[in-house]
Amino acid sequence: GNSMHVHNVLKVKGSAVATIAPDASLSEATASLRDHGVGALVVSRDGRTIDGIISERDVGRALAAHGASTLGHQVSSAMSTSVTTCRGDDTVDQLMGMMTERRIRHLPVVDDGGKLDGIISIGDVVKARVGQLEIENNQLHDYIQAR
Repeated sequence: GNSMHVHNVLKVKGSAVATIAPDASLSEATASLRDHGVGALVVSRDGRTIDGIISERDVGRALAAHGASTLGHQVSSAMSTSVTTCRGDDTVDQLMGMMTERRIRHLPVVDDGGKLDGIISIGDVVKARVGQLEIENNQLHDYIQAR
């Protein structure tokens, strides 16, 4: 089947990204993760530049290592700073490969200037692939019916 691109996925899900400032507290991050119903927040001072990414996993790790007092610490103390990003013209299959290989569940989408353009989660990727398979399945079904 034809490959679906990141910009197609963003067209459907939108380009809004939940971000948080690096100097916000981990308890604020936890509340924001919950309120947005997402597994990760892009850490950004201005909503466009990527400083890092903080996931539920990162918060959990910090809590396990340092206890509840960690929630008062800054997001920058627990975030990942080596952020793998993708671009609008990458394919969903390429994303699946990156996610599997690097064991990551969220890929911020950047424009040519490296500015934040959206975010794709493993859930979005799975949804896109399943949608694609349904379309292929329907086309196959129509082909068989037409014979």
